[in-house]
Amino acid sequence: MNNVKKNFSIRDLENLSGIKAHTIRIWEKRYDLLRPERTDTNIRTYNLASLQKLLNITLLYHNGHKISKIAKIPEADIPVVVREIVAKNSPKNHAMNAFKLAMMNFDQTIFFNTYNSLINEKSFREVFKETFIPLLNELGLLWQTDTISPAHEHFITSLIKQKILINTEKLQHLKPTKTDKVFVAYLPENEIHEIGLLYLNYEIILRGYKSIYLGQTIPMENLMDLMKYFDNIHFLSYFTVVPEKDRIHKYIEDFKDLVEDYNKPNLWILGRQVQHLDETKLPDFIKTFYSIDQVVSRL
Repeated sequence: MNNVKKNFSIRDLENLSGIKAHTIRIWEKRYDLLRPERTDTNIRTYNLASLQKLLNITLLYHNGHKISKIAKIPEADIPVVVREIVAKNSPKNHAMNAFKLAMMNFDQTIFFNTYNSLINEKSFREVFKETFIPLLNELGLLWQTDTISPAHEHFITSLIKQKILINTEKLQHLKPTKTDKVFVAYLPENEIHEIGLLYLNYEIILRGYKSIYLGQTIPMENLMDLMKYFDNIHFLSYFTVVPEKDRIHKYIEDFKDLVEDYNKPNLWILGRQVQHLDETKLPDFIKTFYSIDQVVSRL
């Protein structure tokens, strides 16, 4: 894993800010807003301070500040004006930038202020669906293009997890109202990407079902214990990086063997690796899903 990235290309800046490279060059030339360094081959590179400044400028720009006016704000005052806006109100379409800014600065205050302004107007489900899911999808792309480092990703995903857990805890004291299914949510061995599963756990409890959350990297044989206690289990799992493409069918075969004596087996799976399954060869009790929304509508 690389360390925190310190130099960015103009494409990185475009990816993170949503401002076209062409526009960034105009802002540079006309208003002297950014001062890139140049490589020996005359390619622009930008340091972390430039990136942070551009994200701040973008936030002001999207909040109705003219670029000519932003150019006149003393550099040291730009973050102050931004924090003021974020604390006061952060409409939905600006929240993404504010969260990215929080991530690049490792600044949890901006994260919490932005989140609180969203949650004042929306339900947690709306915030997750409209802002966190697009943000997480974008993080995946930024990470793959090496625009952000693993440290940035871990920082922001930890804060999002915290919000899912807090909202789940508010529901957990309520007695389940539906008894036709018991959900057991788990990730297969060596799978640690749990945000999607955590959120689905929240949706399951919200709908009045009993949910037993086992979490990350669970060996398959550990699932047997649950089958001694409940006779209507729906196992729910999220395959993001494992089982790998060449092992996923073996995983399904092993699961079939594991539950062969169980009365009504059910396994719901989603995640990136599901695309490698041949659905025509799956037993009836295994259902595949391609999004969180699909699972939620099935609940």
